Amino acid sequence: METINSPRQKALRINLDNRFFGTIAEIGAGQEVARRFFTAGGSSGTVAKTISAYDMALSNNLYGETHSKRYVSEERLKKMLEIEYKQIVSSLQNIKQGNTCFFAFANTVSAINFQKTNESHGWIGIKFQLHPGYEANEILLHVKMYEKDNLLQQRTIGILGVNLIYAAFYFNKYPSSFLRSLMDFLSRDQLEIDMIRMTGPDLDYIDNRLISVQLVKNKMTNATVFDNDHNVRPPSDIFYKKNIMVLRGSFRPITLVGVDMLKKGFELFKTENNCNEENTLLFCEISLENLLMEGDFDEKDFLDRVDLLNGLGINVIISDMKQHHEFVSYFDIYKIYQIGIIIGSTTYQNLFHREYYTNLSGGILQGFGRLFKNNVKMYVYPTQVENKKELICSENITLNNNTKNIHQYLIDSGKIINIHNFDKSLLHIFPRKVIELIKEGNNEWETMVPQFVAKTIKSRRMFEYYNTK
Repeated sequence: METINSPRQKALRINLDNRFFGTIAEIGAGQEVARRFFTAGGSSGTVAKTISAYDMALSNNLYGETHSKRYVSEERLKKMLEIEYKQIVSSLQNIKQGNTCFFAFANTVSAINFQKTNESHGWIGIKFQLHPGYEANEILLHVKMYEKDNLLQQRTIGILGVNLIYAAFYFNKYPSSFLRSLMDFLSRDQLEIDMIRMTGPDLDYIDNRLISVQLVKNKMTNATVFDNDHNVRPPSDIFYKKNIMVLRGSFRPITLVGVDMLKKGFELFKTENNCNEENTLLFCEISLENLLMEGDFDEKDFLDRVDLLNGLGINVIISDMKQHHEFVSYFDIYKIYQIGIIIGSTTYQNLFHREYYTNLSGGILQGFGRLFKNNVKMYVYPTQVENKKELICSENITLNNNTKNIHQYLIDSGKIINIHNFDKSLLHIFPRKVIELIKEGNNEWETMVPQFVAKTIKSRRMFEYYNTK
């Protein structure tokens, strides 16, 4: 059984390891990380310098002004790491020769204020060598903090900082152990790690999308986000003051019907809400449940789906939220203007099944109250019954008498918008049929997906295409 070391034990081990020597720079939550190294003993063997640049003018003088003007940002953290690392290497590389690996740890945090009115979050990172004289690696985290006391948040940041430094030095070859160790002596009641990015010569074996999904799987966060350039992004940055439209599904693979849903729904969403192109984003969301095959996470299958969506210019959300009302509630903490959900008519019909809301004391009424907030609308796309010509739309879905009035209210209040200009010729296409045809070696599947998707599936042998003749 793996022994979990306390923060003090971790700090002491690092202090007694004469390989690592560096700087600790902190803004916004005290000098809690540095303090833990000092109180552990033997810190002179590890800490070359500590700094806490609280004053904004001084911080700008040391690290320069950031483009966003935000002091708690990835840009600010990266500048801190770059400047502090460069300074310690240039100052000491000719003095501390031999086996010394230099590092710079930094954080910039917005701890809870006295009025308890601000968003508590922070950026934490480390730039470090694992071999003397070699190129540095870099690890960045974004965290959200939930404790309602400033001193408790400072303590939490101190523990997390020690955990990160320790994991960077000793768990860099073991991603699963690395992630788990970040939460040693911490809990989700205290914080959430919603983004991690690892780069460098010793970390180039890591796919940041895979390790970010592990954050969701390990319940360290509810969702992780990839932009259409394949980059891991912090939700707080990509969602901040945006209009967002989301299509939820498995996308194994995305078909022409899925593309039509996205295109027609997004056009309607932008028109209905008079959205500005620059602050309006389109997402596909895949729940963790859709990524688990026979209880295991299939890494290749996941990357295949994301790569196809990104290749079409679509941002991707991975979440652990099964129900739509849970998914919508996730966005409450972000300053989002309008939220649009594209949904197939049969899936919309299933929203009225009472069994989905047994965990809510208010049942279906509470669930719909959470789902249809003031800034949320649903855009319903018709469904064709498989092997039949019948079309199901929001006007002819089958509901029991107890829920018909709720459905009518949603329509009358403008919460439900029907997508009318859909491509009827595509409605016979279902993702599972595409997969069946791929496995059978029947090339008909190529007519059911975008050309880019067909070409990529064949060239990269996705979804068992390699088994076909």
